[in-house]
Amino acid sequence: MTIPLGLAPTRRAVLTRRIRWFVAATITYNVVEAVVAITAGTRASSTALIGFGLDSVIEVASAAAIAWQFSGPDHERRERTALRVIAVSFYALAAYVTVESARALLGAGRAEHSTIGLALAAVSLAVMPVLSAAQRRAGRELGSASAVADSKQTLLCTYLSAVLLVGLAVNSLFGWWWADPLAALAIAAVAVKEGREAWRGDACCAPGRPAVGCVDGCCADDQA
Repeated sequence: MTIPLGLAPTRRAVLTRRIRWFVAATITYNVVEAVVAITAGTRASSTALIGFGLDSVIEVASAAAIAWQFSGPDHERRERTALRVIAVSFYALAAYVTVESARALLGAGRAEHSTIGLALAAVSLAVMPVLSAAQRRAGRELGSASAVADSKQTLLCTYLSAVLLVGLAVNSLFGWWWADPLAALAIAAVAVKEGREAWRGDACCAPGRPAVGCVDGCCADDQA
């Protein structure tokens, strides 16, 4: 993905600065999220919460790659490297979720109730979609595939938040411990797909690319 030729230098500077702020916000939030989730997960023996916290660590790595890319004046040259880091982050997340889900289904351990975990998942479910949409719009207008890919990483955190919230709630209310690992396996499949697209440098509805086959809603959001 390249910067649209018609983009004015002043607008380009505004978008670059905006992406830097989004990245800073993502890193700050995910550092706090990781500490809270891993601590609460350890206390409740919850692999889902611990996995959610490790996903936050991966989010930080992805956002840090974007921060590095946009720290220099010629950030287009760094885009491929940033995309590869994001892709590897997706693959690492998918591998971890798959392994931990399999262990949970095989009876490696059942989580206890966690009020902190439920609250954290609910807050993330509200915050992450807004942050993801804002970064995606800025990245698409600037023509940065890496910024769009990082916004998808943030959006994936939204899905994981929903899975975590449902899993913890269902486990607490009904004792259905198997619901969370099954849903997490679906998230792992999504992570593999997004990792493949990031590695290739694809981005939904990129400038100059037909909107055919866009299934994650980004086209509709950008047109709104």
